Amino acid sequence: MVWTGRLITALAVCGVLLAGSAGCGSRAGQEEEQGAGSPSPVGELLEERDDEGRPYREVDEEGAPEVGVEVTPDTGGGWDVRLRIRNFRFSPDGTAGRAVPGRGLAHLYVNDRLVALLRAPGHHLSAHTVPRGTHQVTVRLYADDDSVWAVGGKPVESTADITVSEPSPTAAPTVTERGAAGPGPAGGRDSPDRDRRAE
Repeated sequence: MVWTGRLITALAVCGVLLAGSAGCGSRAGQEEEQGAGSPSPVGELLEERDDEGRPYREVDEEGAPEVGVEVTPDTGGGWDVRLRIRNFRFSPDGTAGRAVPGRGLAHLYVNDRLVALLRAPGHHLSAHTVPRGTHQVTVRLYADDDSVWAVGGKPVESTADITVSEPSPTAAPTVTERGAAGPGPAGGRDSPDRDRRAE
């Protein structure tokens, strides 16, 4: 009989311990679902917004996404755009709309007009997209929630000026890359005065 009492007491203690840990686990699971006690979101959303109204997402300079842009003429009169990225990965189409460190997509602008959403480091601009004259080709990095990656209050972007002249046997198009916003080899946080070449 004493043995039975001890067994019942031991089972009762185990039941209390199991119920307590299950309860704690359930509460922790509920807090995670509700966001309580979970880590803070990536970076800090700023008041500044891009031309389409998307907020800037400020992140620390160390490990921040970086981008540079190279634009080269092709034989058909169009332009090949190649991005140099660092601390950044392109998200596939259909990715959930939330900010994840160093992930997202790039917006490609010609003369401040959005021409493409990029999920890869290369793109081709047709000749009619950049007719005769000087044009600004800008690439800006965005998180998957449509916020703009930013460092020091400035968007992570890079711009190249291209000049398209009349076709001639000796004339070659001019490409001048401007400083990129963001740390590292793609340019400093504070872009230098931007060089433009006229025709």
